[in-house]
Amino acid sequence: MHEPTFLVLTALAAQPLHGYGLIQAVAQLSDGDVRLRAGTLYGALDRLTEQGLIEIDHEEAVDGRLRRYYRLSDSGAAALAVQAERLQRRATVAQSQLRRRAVPGMSFGARALGWLPTGLARRTALEVSA
Repeated sequence: MHEPTFLVLTALAAQPLHGYGLIQAVAQLSDGDVRLRAGTLYGALDRLTEQGLIEIDHEEAVDGRLRRYYRLSDSGAAALAVQAERLQRRATVAQSQLRRRAVPGMSFGARALGWLPTGLARRTALEVSA
């Protein structure tokens, strides 16, 4: 699932929204990193509707124009939950890998050997230091 799709589904998990509301919600959820254009969004909404991930909630006329609100379907909620779990697992792995990186104050030998089992890392670090 691409990030814009994930963000659209995430926005709709909170409440039904119309197109412009989705553009604003996606920008907010992504801290401004993802900015959807109207043409891109409406194409995505059509695709997500066809896939059964979202549904039309209701329509209303505002200033003579039809405003269509979308909501997350049960299938969309399930797909979003699976993707959120998947991203969480990947983030956990990334955080684990980052913890293995250099710690301030650690010698180069110990830092370079930080991935080794503790006993072997200590022994090898002593050999490198000596």
